[in-house]
Amino acid sequence: MSTQGYRWNSPPSWPAPPEGWVPPDGWTPPGDWPQPPPGWQFWVPIAPEPVPTTAPAPSSPVAVPPAVPSSTATGQPAGDPGIPLFGARRRARELAASADGLRAENERLLAELHRVGALDAVTIEREREDARRRFQDETAALDAERQASRERFAAEIAGLTSRREALDLRIRELEVTVVHLEETEILQEVGVYEYQHPLENVEAYKERLATLRGHLKDMAKVDGGAIESAAGWTVNGSEAQGRKMVSQISKLMLRAYNGEADALVRGLKPHRLAASVDKLEKTKATIARLGSMMSIHVSDRYHDARVFELGLTADYLAKVEEEKEANRAAREALREQRKVEQEIARAREKLEKEKNHLANVVETLRAKGDLEAVARYEAQLADVDRAIEDVDYRAANQRAGYVYVISNLGAFGEGMIKIGMTRRLEPMDRVRELGDASVPFGFDVHALFFSDDAVGIEAEMHRRLAEKRVNRVNLRREFFYATPHDALVQLRDLAGDVLQFTELPEALEYRQSQNLRTTG
Repeated sequence: MSTQGYRWNSPPSWPAPPEGWVPPDGWTPPGDWPQPPPGWQFWVPIAPEPVPTTAPAPSSPVAVPPAVPSSTATGQPAGDPGIPLFGARRRARELAASADGLRAENERLLAELHRVGALDAVTIEREREDARRRFQDETAALDAERQASRERFAAEIAGLTSRREALDLRIRELEVTVVHLEETEILQEVGVYEYQHPLENVEAYKERLATLRGHLKDMAKVDGGAIESAAGWTVNGSEAQGRKMVSQISKLMLRAYNGEADALVRGLKPHRLAASVDKLEKTKATIARLGSMMSIHVSDRYHDARVFELGLTADYLAKVEEEKEANRAAREALREQRKVEQEIARAREKLEKEKNHLANVVETLRAKGDLEAVARYEAQLADVDRAIEDVDYRAANQRAGYVYVISNLGAFGEGMIKIGMTRRLEPMDRVRELGDASVPFGFDVHALFFSDDAVGIEAEMHRRLAEKRVNRVNLRREFFYATPHDALVQLRDLAGDVLQFTELPEALEYRQSQNLRTTG
């Protein structure tokens, strides 16, 4: 038996054999030797020297030669239990021959692995090159598509930008128009109305409207020219019945038109004139459409007259409001004048009583010979005479009075003042009246001074600050977007030195209210 590739493996409990010892044929261990461990392999393969290789690792496992069978405790080689220990030399030679065949097969497989590994490397390189080329082609295609998209988007953006600029321009134009219309409407609502047919007063408008409505009644009569229709219409072959039908339908159509026109006149607001005229135009068009079969329509002459009526009515209503506002202003001025006259009368009466009293005192003292007291009381009497002259002057001179500059921080905030004048002998009474009920806090006085031409100074200050007016429609509202310092500059220029002027408002109640609101 050949033992090439195997060595004897003595159990650890047996005496150690010499190096390279092989049991002779028919050898058995002595009986006094201990039993080997269960499953002990007496023949084990000699580990071969490692074979160096540069071949890449195979992608799939390669079959390896079957392991050399171990021997049993009887000395039989492993994997061949049918062969006794004696005769193992022959069996070893057979196993060595088998091992030689396995080594040859292993070398063949290693060579195949080298070949397959090389082929895989070539294939991988080729596939890598193909993938690189496909990637470059796809990248180029994507770049081209991206460039095309970029150019397309740029063109679209340019188009949208141009359209936006055009729309912005149109919006600005419309905003100007809208603002103009809104301002016009607002001005009309507060009384600045552009008259269509200017007349002197309300009575003149009433007379003109009465004449116009008489003319409209005449036109609305049969054959008055208010409505027109087709001629030669027949019903069942009868022209008489045809004329009757056309006449009845014409009356019905005219009644519908006049009903709409009368409703527009009754509910007319001066600033809604254009909308009312447009609505009447649509009513005329509706009548013409409904009566198209018989050519029934409101005549242009009658329609123009009714449109003229709308314009004249709007003018009349605006004039009524204008005169009402003028009457309110006149009544307010009259009340103020009456208060001034009453105040002057009371002051003169008081001064006359004081003058009489002082005159009696002077006579009594002169009779007693107290010349020093007489001189003192005569000086007081002269002061009273001067006061009476001043009151008489104020009563006679309608332009004399007090010019005042006031503000209300709590009601109007900073940057707003009121500039006015009063002929009252006690001007603070007028200031207190202004702040009594119309505003939550009283007014603060920045300037209050007497002038022989208070009316002129007030008017000139209003003119100089006209661009800062809060209400540019009703000029009787004397509020301005200005500061007390702005008013002081104008007062110094118009009246010279202003002896007393307070630039910062005290606003005591407002500041106390703010403090209470903050502290809770």
